[in-house]
Amino acid sequence: MTDRNRAVLSGLADIRSALEDLYRDLHRHPELGLREHRTAKKASDALRDLGYEVTDGVGGTGVIGVLANGDGPTVMARADMDALPVREQTGLPYASTVTRTGPDGTEQPVMHACGHDVHVTALIGCAQLMAQAKDAWRGTFVALFQPSEENGDGAHAMIGDGLTARAPRPDVVLAQHVLPYPAGYVGTRPGSFLSAADSLRITVHGRGAHGSMPQAAIDPVVMAAMIVVRLQTIVSRELAATTPAVVTVGSIHAGTGPNVIPDSAVVELNVRTYDDATRSQVLKAIERIVRTESEASGSPKAPEIERTAAFPPTVNDDGATRRVAVAFAAHFGDDAHTIDLQTASEDMSEIPKAFGAPFTYWGIGGIDADLYAEAAKKGTIAQDVPVNHSPAFAPVVQPTLDTGVSAMTVAALAWLGG
Repeated sequence: MTDRNRAVLSGLADIRSALEDLYRDLHRHPELGLREHRTAKKASDALRDLGYEVTDGVGGTGVIGVLANGDGPTVMARADMDALPVREQTGLPYASTVTRTGPDGTEQPVMHACGHDVHVTALIGCAQLMAQAKDAWRGTFVALFQPSEENGDGAHAMIGDGLTARAPRPDVVLAQHVLPYPAGYVGTRPGSFLSAADSLRITVHGRGAHGSMPQAAIDPVVMAAMIVVRLQTIVSRELAATTPAVVTVGSIHAGTGPNVIPDSAVVELNVRTYDDATRSQVLKAIERIVRTESEASGSPKAPEIERTAAFPPTVNDDGATRRVAVAFAAHFGDDAHTIDLQTASEDMSEIPKAFGAPFTYWGIGGIDADLYAEAAKKGTIAQDVPVNHSPAFAPVVQPTLDTGVSAMTVAALAWLGG
């Protein structure tokens, strides 16, 4: 550990207990995207108490805290705040029992099933350490708390609400995510890290008839079934074996009864790719298959293809990632790794793109190390280790929080330390 890192991180022991309490509180009180009012207030109050210049309500519930500390680079560190409509099944004493009214008027359970409570706590801890040890660094540290990552619209909401005019332009943007790796693990990756994600809703049209008279119909159920089968050939037959991509059909809806051929069918699918060229190729192939199958079936009306959600690929800057990887290796030793490609998706990269700044995004582990080791020994990691978005996903409090606070602080100091 460098003297500079030691000087800043020496304060972690004094704030550890308070951070653990904050984490449990955030976990117990999750909030859905663009409703993170309580979480945002926790962040903004903490930053104000630490002497940050705070702007809140950015893009609805986003928070920006700026700590200027002399001449030097500007580092922006980002954490997402929102939770998911998932019913928690962890059995923890601080498990969420929160419900909220959904868009359809029904009550939805809410849970921090993706670990954003870890991210918020780690960034608040980092912000506190930076404020308490200003003699050890120079420059400007910006703590940014982003809403609605899960919906893919939080970064755009902040940008549309004047983010680039309301925060100083960063020289680098930093972000991290807790993942199903052993707690204490940190993993960096230059270049492609997280996939782009596109969700599509496809409506194909036929001609309805009695189930006993198929000759009078153009069956959209058969049409949809043929499309689903053909979609599976995109990755297996149109992409090179070395090009990663996923095409998943998650939903098919058609008809109201067993003896009625309906007029239409709806297919919903999700696509994961890692670069713009592959993304374009796969989306064009989907459109070609849907239109051709519809035409081959004699559809009376062209299909409708609607993109319902889109996340950009997360492609780390090589230079920024190398700098962080070196700092992590020096601080974390054998716990610093190169992480594999991840099929999850994020909208964080929209923020550095808006500023024209490089960024690096890394992963930290949150799974009990003994549990993970036992699952690895048995070859049952996929079965025994809960993953993000699972109702059983619950990062262990320690060393997850210490790792998250330390990683963000060490990364920031790789620029701000002079």
